[in-house]
Amino acid sequence: MKRIALISAMSLTVLWAAAQTTDYWRGDDRSGVYKETGLLKSWPADGPQLLWSCSELSVGYSSPAIASDKIYLTGLQDGTGYIYVLDLNGKLLNKKEYGPEWDKNWQGSRATLNISEGKIYLESGMGDIYCFDQNTLNVLWQKNIVKDFDAKNITWGVTECPLIIGDKLICTPGGQKNNVVALNKNTGEVIWSCAGEGDLSAYCSPIYLADQQVPQIVTMTAQHIIGVEAATGKMLWSYEHINKNNVHANTPVYGDNMILCSSGYGKGSVMLRLLDGGRRVEKVWESPLPDNRIGGMVKVGDYAYGSGDVNKFWFCIDWKSGEIKYQSSDLDIGAVIAADGMLYCYTQKGNMALVKIDPSKFDIVSRFKVTLGSDNHWAHPVIHQGVLYVRHGDTLMAYKVGR
Repeated sequence: MKRIALISAMSLTVLWAAAQTTDYWRGDDRSGVYKETGLLKSWPADGPQLLWSCSELSVGYSSPAIASDKIYLTGLQDGTGYIYVLDLNGKLLNKKEYGPEWDKNWQGSRATLNISEGKIYLESGMGDIYCFDQNTLNVLWQKNIVKDFDAKNITWGVTECPLIIGDKLICTPGGQKNNVVALNKNTGEVIWSCAGEGDLSAYCSPIYLADQQVPQIVTMTAQHIIGVEAATGKMLWSYEHINKNNVHANTPVYGDNMILCSSGYGKGSVMLRLLDGGRRVEKVWESPLPDNRIGGMVKVGDYAYGSGDVNKFWFCIDWKSGEIKYQSSDLDIGAVIAADGMLYCYTQKGNMALVKIDPSKFDIVSRFKVTLGSDNHWAHPVIHQGVLYVRHGDTLMAYKVGR
């Protein structure tokens, strides 16, 4: 009986874990590579089956965050930001305002939500950080990283999905003294503050490197790539990385003890290798060609994939050497994620393409046009339980891509 009870308990634990699967900013590890398997290797001429669409959203570029079988997004309506909660069938369950949202240039909500232990975390374009109760959407605590940390907002509004490490919520105010800060995710109290290089924030969402001797946070600020000790907030290293607009909107990509950072406006990419347990870095290679601006990059095997900005092509680069393996203009530039041996490319002209991962060629297998929604095609797509979620402004679409 004890063994049966143990097996039953283990089964319930597995079922609970499956029900709690989550996807936030570029997947559960921010790599843009989703762990889904059994996905379609080609689509019909008009695209995969559209399961549903919801056009009840408002203006925004945030990707869907999925937790506890619910979908969470943000949007801007008449100067006010809203959280939207949908079920997995696309039914709008809740809509609640949270305060002023970015309505200046390229107006709309920015960063994707983060969710942890029954709480939702949002960083608005105005610099407001909110902690909401996941069930009621009531505000549990709130700060403004611009006012509270003596910082300045940036040209196109703060754009950062805050990072959660244990009880810490990591964000980048960009102040001269409070450049990167760790807040208690339950109370909003400051745990530590790092002066960094004193740069402005640069639209970048940080990553956490847990496998270094000194576990650390890596992010890009206006003129530097920096590594910050997660436990104490001590800056471990910095590397100068500048483009003309101080925009470094891509989350760094990590693998094989190396960090790939890509920026647009012709700046290009740099690869850094961590040394001495993560206490310092060295440049491995640098190239102006893969100058991704906002679409992200993915590492699959020994190669990285993405698209350019000034250099308007899709590319594959050798992870270790920076050698360009191919470049293709067969598709307009955009955002990329990967899953199950395929790239999913969502372009700024509204094309969605399925591309076989092959370092020798840009092999487009299928494509279709996203015709629903409004405004710019900038939100990064998400794959969750065999469904491809694509946001275009006020509309979220769910496509069946699992077999």
